[in-house]
Amino acid sequence: MTIDFSFILTMATALCGLVWGLYVLWLRWGRNGGAGHQEENQKEPVLVEYARSFFPVLLIVLIVRSFLFEPFRIPSSSMVPTLLVGDFIFVNKFFYGLRLPVINNKFLDIGDPERGDVVVFRLPAEPSINYIKRLIGLPGDKVMYRNRRLYINGEIVASEAAGAYKGEGQPGALLYNEFLGEAEHGILLMPDRRSLEGTFIVPAGHYFMMGDNRDNSKDSRYQGVGLIPDGNIVGKAVLIWMNWKFTEMPRWDRIGHEIN
Repeated sequence: MTIDFSFILTMATALCGLVWGLYVLWLRWGRNGGAGHQEENQKEPVLVEYARSFFPVLLIVLIVRSFLFEPFRIPSSSMVPTLLVGDFIFVNKFFYGLRLPVINNKFLDIGDPERGDVVVFRLPAEPSINYIKRLIGLPGDKVMYRNRRLYINGEIVASEAAGAYKGEGQPGALLYNEFLGEAEHGILLMPDRRSLEGTFIVPAGHYFMMGDNRDNSKDSRYQGVGLIPDGNIVGKAVLIWMNWKFTEMPRWDRIGHEIN
C-alpha cells in the first residue's frame, strides 16, 4: 500500500486550521452571548491547544513541500551513475510552474521541462508512485533507441566511451559520457544484457523519459510507464543532500552534489 503523504499533510493542515479557527470564532461570537470576552486564565481544550501548535508548522511544511522543494530518496539503480541507491535529493517544485497540492493542477506557468533535465514524475498507471528519469524526448520528437545508441529526430546523440564503470552493484557495466543538448552526463551500458529497443513518437503535452542506467531501467520504453503527461511532472531534481543506505554508514562525499 502506497501512502499519499501530500494528501495526508494537506488534510492534517486543514483539520488543525479548522479546529483552531472554529474555537476562535466560538470564543468571539459564541460565548457570553457574543460579547467577545474570554474569561481570564481559561484553559484551552487539549485538542485546540495541539491544533494551534501544529497548524503553523504544518502550513510552512505544506507550502515549502508543495511550491518550493520536496525531498525524495532514490530506491533503485536506474539512474546510476548520476544517482546512486540511497541518495536523498531535493526536487525543485517551482521550476516548471506551481501546482496545487493533491490535485496537481498548474495555476502558475513559470517554465517548461528541457531536454536533459533529471525529472521526478508521477507514474501514469499509479499516480501515488514517483519515478525519476532523464528527459529525452520533448513533445513532437521522434526518439529511437537501437543497438544501444540514442537517436532524436533522426540524429544520433553524441557519446564517448569512458571505460569500465568502477562503482558498486553494476558488474560488467561500461561508462559513457553522453551529450544531450547542453547537458553532459554519464550513462551505463550493459553489453551482456538485453535492452528494449524501438521508435517512439512523443505527442503534444507528453515527454519521453529514460534512465541513465540504460539497460537496467524501466522507463518510457516499457508498458506501465510509457510517455509521461505534463500533468504528471513533479519537478526537477537539483541537489543531493545525503546518501545513506540504512544498513551502511552514510556516504559523506555525496553531500552537496548538483544533479546534472
